[in-house]
Amino acid sequence: MALLGSVVALILGMLIIFLALYAWPAIRFNGWHFLTRSNWSLGFLYANPIMRKGQQVLPGAHYGILFLIAGTLLSTAIAVVLAVPVGVGAAMFLAEGVPSYLRSWLSFFVELLAAIPSVVYGLWGYVVVIPFLSRHVFPWMARTLGFIPFFGGDTGSGYGLLTAGLVLTLMIVPLITATLRDALVSQHSYLRDAALALGASRYEALWTVQLPGVRRVLIGSSILATGRALGETMAVLMVSGNALNILPSNIYTTISTMASFIVSQLDSALTDPTGMAVRSLAEVALVLCLISIVVNGLARILLYYQDRLAPSMD
Repeated sequence: MALLGSVVALILGMLIIFLALYAWPAIRFNGWHFLTRSNWSLGFLYANPIMRKGQQVLPGAHYGILFLIAGTLLSTAIAVVLAVPVGVGAAMFLAEGVPSYLRSWLSFFVELLAAIPSVVYGLWGYVVVIPFLSRHVFPWMARTLGFIPFFGGDTGSGYGLLTAGLVLTLMIVPLITATLRDALVSQHSYLRDAALALGASRYEALWTVQLPGVRRVLIGSSILATGRALGETMAVLMVSGNALNILPSNIYTTISTMASFIVSQLDSALTDPTGMAVRSLAEVALVLCLISIVVNGLARILLYYQDRLAPSMD
């Protein structure tokens, strides 16, 4: 088991090393400004390459991804904030709120939602969600909630940050729901029976006894969902607007995320004869991997301190 577990870590390490080595010329050329500026430009594609900072690049080439980092983190944050309570509520309902003969069927449909390809979600978002939000929801939100920072201003055409966050929410809710539901159902029945015997309602027993007993599963499934939202590509590409060098001014602003940007820009980057554009895209991938590692590391720290402060009921 330890050997199999170490294989996963080895593959991850090899992937990080490969990205770092391949992107090293771009890392040297871009420096720290790569993370602090929003100025992605391939330069003049039909001009002769020049030497800058010891690297051969096209004239006018600049690479900064602050707008990508902002779009990725904000859309993921919206998705997680919306998906966790919905997923927890759905899991509680499936575990205790439906008859046993319906539970397996409803759980099957929830798991089926998690298996739908992301491009299907993207197409659904493009055809259904974007027109509905742009015509009905976003104008109402701007009128009603415009006094709240980030909710006022131009609502755009339906593409943007909130749309991407909502589509990501629908994609990660089934993952949280299915995982947490299985954990709740597999708990020992004496926990619930003891709470009911003390006078608690079914909801009180579920909320105060059973749910705290699966907090590790909840945190773990939430982190898995966060990882999927961070790395989602096609669905976000189809509904985000694929904005270039634009930092979000409100929740309706068109954005790009790191994963979707790599896909959308790879074809153009391959036309750079110096290869710096492709290596800069590899640097984007490296940054995304590091962000995912940091998120998972924070989750492990959270679990460690939770175990110390509140030992598990299992």
